[in-house]
Amino acid sequence: MMGDSMVKIPGIYLTESNAIGHLSHPLQLTYDGDFGEIKEQEIFRGTASLPSHLRSGGDQGKRRSRASLCSRSSDRSRLDTKTDSKLDLQEKDTELEVGEVFWNTRIVPILRELEKEENIETVCAACTQLHHALEEGNMLGSKFKRRSILLKTLYKLVDVGSDLLSLKLAKIILALKVSGKNLLSVCKLIFKISRSEKNDSLIQNDGILESLLEVLRSEELQANTEAFLYCMGVIKFISGNPGFLHEMIGKGAVEILMNLMTQINENTKKSDTCLPNSGHLLVQMTATLRNLVDSPLARSKLLSISALPQLCTVMGQYIGDKEVCTNVARIFSKVTTYHDCCVALANYSRCYALFLNLINKYQKKQDLVVRIVFILGNLTAKNNQAREQFSKEKGSIPTLLSLFHTFYTLDLHSQKPLGEGEERPKAPRPAQAEDVLIKLTRVLANLAIHPSVGPAIAAHPRIVGLLLAMLESKSIDDCEELVINTTATINNLSYYQVKNSIIQDKKLYIAELLLKLLVSHNMDGILEAVRVFGNLSQDHDICDFIVQRNVHKFMIALLDAKRQDICFSACGVLLNLTVDKDKRVILKEGGGIKKLVDCLRDFGPTDWQLACLVCKTLWNFSENITSASSCFGDEAANTLLVLLSSFLDEELALNGSFDQDLKNYHKLHWETEFKPVAQQLLNRIQSHHTFLEPLPVPSF
Repeated sequence: MMGDSMVKIPGIYLTESNAIGHLSHPLQLTYDGDFGEIKEQEIFRGTASLPSHLRSGGDQGKRRSRASLCSRSSDRSRLDTKTDSKLDLQEKDTELEVGEVFWNTRIVPILRELEKEENIETVCAACTQLHHALEEGNMLGSKFKRRSILLKTLYKLVDVGSDLLSLKLAKIILALKVSGKNLLSVCKLIFKISRSEKNDSLIQNDGILESLLEVLRSEELQANTEAFLYCMGVIKFISGNPGFLHEMIGKGAVEILMNLMTQINENTKKSDTCLPNSGHLLVQMTATLRNLVDSPLARSKLLSISALPQLCTVMGQYIGDKEVCTNVARIFSKVTTYHDCCVALANYSRCYALFLNLINKYQKKQDLVVRIVFILGNLTAKNNQAREQFSKEKGSIPTLLSLFHTFYTLDLHSQKPLGEGEERPKAPRPAQAEDVLIKLTRVLANLAIHPSVGPAIAAHPRIVGLLLAMLESKSIDDCEELVINTTATINNLSYYQVKNSIIQDKKLYIAELLLKLLVSHNMDGILEAVRVFGNLSQDHDICDFIVQRNVHKFMIALLDAKRQDICFSACGVLLNLTVDKDKRVILKEGGGIKKLVDCLRDFGPTDWQLACLVCKTLWNFSENITSASSCFGDEAANTLLVLLSSFLDEELALNGSFDQDLKNYHKLHWETEFKPVAQQLLNRIQSHHTFLEPLPVPSF
C-alpha cells in the first residue's frame, strides 16, 4: 500500500501520505526553567487523513457559490457546474503535485543536511537557504500541512547552543506562526540571546526585529501576554542601540507599541483592574519608547497618532506602578524639550491634575518627582495658558510648597558640617535634593510670569521665605544653577508692586543678599541680581541703598560688559536712579555718560528697547540743561547728534538683515518706544548746542 511505504530523513520517519502533508497533530514546546533546553512534546497524535476538500468532493465554498449563481438556469448549467467542480479538483490535485515536488526537491534535501551537518556555519547557511525556499514555496505560516515536520527538525537544532543558529531557527519558527507555549518558548530564546550587547550585530544582520514586531502586531494580546513580555524585552534591549532606531521606526515600532498600549488601556478600563503582567509589559514598552523618542521621526509619529494622551492614561491607570510612571515621565521629559511636543502635552488639560497626583503620591521619590517637576517647567516656560491651567488645579500651589519644604529640608540634612580648614569637594552634578530644588524654582519662576499667579506667590510668606532662605544659605560657586533660578524667581516676583507682597516688605533684606552675587565672577548670576535691582529700584529706599552701598558704580561698570542683556538691565537701574534729581550726578562717575552713548552706538540698531532706555536715562539726566557740551561733554554731545539723527532716519535705522517677522518686530519698537523719546532728546541737544569753536588763548 502507498501509505505503508516509508520516506526516510535522518531522525524523521514519515509515511508517504505524511510526506504529502497530511500529518496534522500540533507540537507543544516547553522549557526546563526560563531558558533551559527545548523539549518536544506532542499534544496528541492522530492518524493521517485526507484533506477536507478531498474528503468532501471539492472546495465546498466555491461549489456553493457557483451553484447559487446558476440556480435559475437550465439543467445544463447545473451540469456545467459539476464539470467546473471536477476541473477545480484537478487544479487542486495539480497544486498538490507541484507542492509535493517542491517539498521533495527543495525542502527535504535541506532538512537532511540540517540533520547530519555538524559545522555551525554550514548549518546556519542551510537555515537561511531553508527560510528562502519555504518563502518561495509559499510554505510559511500556520496552515502549511508539513509545518510540524519542519518544527521538529528546527527544535532539535536549538540544543546546539549557537546564538547565531538559534536566531536563524527562531526567525523560521516565528514565520511558521507558532502560538501558545511554542510562541512563548521562542520569544524566551531570543530574549536570552538579546541580553548580551555583543549579540546586537547578530540580531541586526539577521533581521529578527521585523519578526518580533509582527508578533506584537498580529498575535492576540490577552492570550499571549507572557510571550509579548519577552518579545518586548528583546525590542527594549536593542532600542538602546542607536544603530537600530532608524530600522525600528521605519518598520512601524512606534505605531505598533502605541496600538498595544491603547489595547491595554481599554482592557484595563473595561475590567476596572490592571490585567496580569500588563504592568511588566508596559515597563518594557515605555522604556523602548523612551529610547525611540530621541528620533525626530518618532516624535512626529507620536504627535500624528495622538500618543501623548494615551501615555497620560497609562500613568493614571498605573499610578501605583512607580516604574511605569517613571518611564512615562522620562518620555515626557525628553519630548517636552521640543516645542511641538511641549505644546501638544500642554494642551491636554488632564495632564496637570495627573502630575500633581504623582507628586503627592511619590513626594520623596526623587527620581520620579524630579522628572515631573522638570516636565512642568517645560510646559510653563513659554505658555501662559499652561501657567494658568496648572495654577487653577486644586492644590497646585500647596503641593509645590510641600515639595519645596520636603526637599529643602532633605538638602539641609545632606550638608554635613566641615572641619576646620576643610573644603567641600565640588560635586560633578547637583545632589539629588538640590536637583529637585533647581527644577522646582524654575517652575515657580515660570508661574510668576502670569499676572494673576505672580502676585499670589509674591504674597505667600512660606514660599518667599524658602526662596530667601535658599539665597542666603547657598553660594553661587557651589550651587550655581540653584542660586540663579532662585534669584530669577525673586526677580519675577519683585515685578509686582502690590501692597501685600512679601518681596516688597523684605526689599532691603533682599538687596543685601544680592550684593554677594554682584561681586561674584559669575556673569549669569550678576545679570539676575541686576534684574532684581531693576525692579526694586523703583522704590526710593532701594535707590538710597544703591547709592549708599556704591551699587551704582557696579551698574556703570557693567555698561562695558559688551553683553546686550546685562547693559539693558544695568541701564534700567540707572534710569530709575535718575528719576531722583539728587542722584543724577552719579552718571558722571566712572565715565557713565560716555558708556551710555557707547551702548547706544553698539546695540541701538539691534535693540531699540535698549536704545530707548539709554535715551530716557540721558533725558532725565539733562532736565536742567543749559549747554549740551557742559551737560554731556563735547565728544558725547557731538556723538549723540550724529547717532540720533542717523537712528531717527527710518530707512537707515531699519535696514538690517532680518527676516520679515523680525523686521516688523524691530519697526514696532522703533516707532513706539525709541522714536518718540529719541526725537525729544535730539531736539533738546540741538537747541542747546553750538558749533562755534572757542578761540585759542592769545599769547603775549
